[in-house]
Amino acid sequence: MFQSFDTTSTPEHGPARLDKLRKQLAQKKLDGFIVPRADAHQGEYVAPHDERLQWLTGFTGSAGFCCALLNSTGVFIDGRYRTQVKSQVALAHYTPVPWPETSLATWLIEQLPNGGIVGFDPWLMTQGQLEAHEKALANSNITLRACDNLVDVIWEDQPAPPMTAAFDYPIEYAGKTSADKRADCASDLNTQNEAAAVITLPDSLCWLLNIRGNDVSKTPLVHGFAILHADASVALFIAPEKIKNLTLDAAIDVLTPEEFPNALAGLTGKIRCDKTSVPVAVIDAISNGSADLTYGSEPCVLPKARKNDVEIAGTRDAHITDATAICELLCWLDQQPSGSATEIDVVTQLEQKRRNTNALQDISFDTISGAGPNGAIMHYRVTHDTARKLQDGDLLVLDSGGQYLNGTTDITRTIAIGAVGVEESAAFTRVLQGMIAMSRMRWPKGLAGRDIEMAARMPLWLAGQDFDHGVGHGVGHFLGVHEGPQRLSRVSEIPLEPGMILSNEPGYYREGAFGIRIENLCVVRSAQTPKGGDTHRTMYDFETLTYVPLDRRLIRKELLSQAEINWINSYHAQCRTKLSGKLSDDAQNWLENATIAL
Repeated sequence: MFQSFDTTSTPEHGPARLDKLRKQLAQKKLDGFIVPRADAHQGEYVAPHDERLQWLTGFTGSAGFCCALLNSTGVFIDGRYRTQVKSQVALAHYTPVPWPETSLATWLIEQLPNGGIVGFDPWLMTQGQLEAHEKALANSNITLRACDNLVDVIWEDQPAPPMTAAFDYPIEYAGKTSADKRADCASDLNTQNEAAAVITLPDSLCWLLNIRGNDVSKTPLVHGFAILHADASVALFIAPEKIKNLTLDAAIDVLTPEEFPNALAGLTGKIRCDKTSVPVAVIDAISNGSADLTYGSEPCVLPKARKNDVEIAGTRDAHITDATAICELLCWLDQQPSGSATEIDVVTQLEQKRRNTNALQDISFDTISGAGPNGAIMHYRVTHDTARKLQDGDLLVLDSGGQYLNGTTDITRTIAIGAVGVEESAAFTRVLQGMIAMSRMRWPKGLAGRDIEMAARMPLWLAGQDFDHGVGHGVGHFLGVHEGPQRLSRVSEIPLEPGMILSNEPGYYREGAFGIRIENLCVVRSAQTPKGGDTHRTMYDFETLTYVPLDRRLIRKELLSQAEINWINSYHAQCRTKLSGKLSDDAQNWLENATIAL
């Protein structure tokens, strides 16, 4: 199994570890220390070596941070984790802080009214984060100070950093050579009269060099750093063990990670850094030399987000492969009597169905299989201790994805277990209406995710309901299931462009009762001009990539418009067309019944 159901942390470990950390604070004459869920590469998924936040607090979410002071400790979590955190940390010692509504600076000013010194690891905080914190702390007499990582000092059995060998990513999947990618990104540097750019994001490094690795689970990344020069050459800083299987051309100079700081200090000319991803330690190293530091978007980020034709075609195929596994699972699930299967049974069966495709490389994240009240925990991770049997009347939220050589998938379906209540089906229908609205969206060139995401919320808003996560995130190509910079979010200012892949996943959650989420992936494309439309106006729309039936048993037809009914019927007809002949006999019969027109 790619997924474990063991309980990886417990609240009772936290207080003793916090006590050890506070002893370090006293020795270092610090009033606090910041512990992010981050590594030096600022990737979403971190290796066991870098699970400092989980080790210290017990919180296992994929985002957030802790600030430990001598007399209080805050665990900062966003809307996705506010239910989860309550069961994972020792609440008598750690206080959950709603973030970003409450910023670190606001909390520190409340906790340290007379000022103080708070330490941080400069490899684990970006320059942008530091500047934002310092601006908000102005006139507070609170200072942030770079220091050694104090968690590493007290973590006696800390795992070693990952040293897995990287592998080449073939052109048949990448669609573009590394040399061409480097030339395009170098052209961007030359346009800005910049001599080089620093790359610390592992997905950018893998995309640029057409390589992949296994340094973290669920995402095929290899850890390293790079300096891309304006002549399209690259200095790659990576452990020698990781490159033994790679085919790298002469324009790539390989050095060790230990040489990275001195190489940064030796740069000359204008050097671009992206303050949203580059660690403070990198900025400090460059500042020690004579280079002219400039801030701008890392040159790989947007080209990576705009998938090429080969990547899009591969992703389409990957989604069909993945859909066959999902349909086989849903067929199996409908055959199980209520009360017989558990949340873990669903996860293990789904992974086996994906493995049966003979194409699965890994899952793209731990499958979320939450029934009844567990479905209201947005990023619920089922364990042997929490696994619930699927009971009559439950809604099952099943959010999962696969890593395939030709693409990364992410899909959520909410499934009725037996007969469910009227309130649940009404909420499901509103969520579905939001997903349909986004699927049908057409918008003028230049708009960002924040400009259109409200369409997915409107049916819930009209009922006085909402959800506390974004409508959608970017998705990589055999890379991260969460990829920037594109998002369907209230805070996203990045214009959507053709080739960008995003999730479309509105939801609704009632703590202690049930959860609902429906998710398809889609890709931005140029929209055809309808009859009577403005021919001079460039507009975009979405092509749906995910084709798995929706649970018709939860749909309240009387709440839908005719246009919404037509969309559902058309979508289900396409599911039949794309999947027929690729399923077992039982699953084929299930598909026919699941896609009957409303």
